[in-house]
Amino acid sequence: MYWFVAKVVYQIICGNGTHTPQFDEQLRLISAISKKEAYQKAREIGMQEQYAFKNQQQELVQWKFINVPEVYTLDHLTDGMELYSRIEEPGDPNSYLAWLQMKSAQLQGQQYIEVNV
Repeated sequence: MYWFVAKVVYQIICGNGTHTPQFDEQLRLISAISKKEAYQKAREIGMQEQYAFKNQQQELVQWKFINVPEVYTLDHLTDGMELYSRIEEPGDPNSYLAWLQMKSAQLQGQQYIEVNV
């Protein structure tokens, strides 16, 4: 087994989404036998850890899984540990999402296909 760190990205949507676009970029520690397996495990974590709740104004707040754009090999740490999280507020959310999807497609060894979110 090897250790990897994978970036898992969520879009934060509050209410009807008419706010400044926000993205939560989390670095996750993954134990796997290959980079491909690390990528697949990171996607599973991303999908499983999507969640939603009501804020104080009773608006729905959602953490929507977007994708895994980066995976790096590491030495030794704890499996599944969150290493880093950052809220992204890009000026152009569509360009940001396109970049993220392209990076993820590169990891999969696939040609980039645009996905509208």
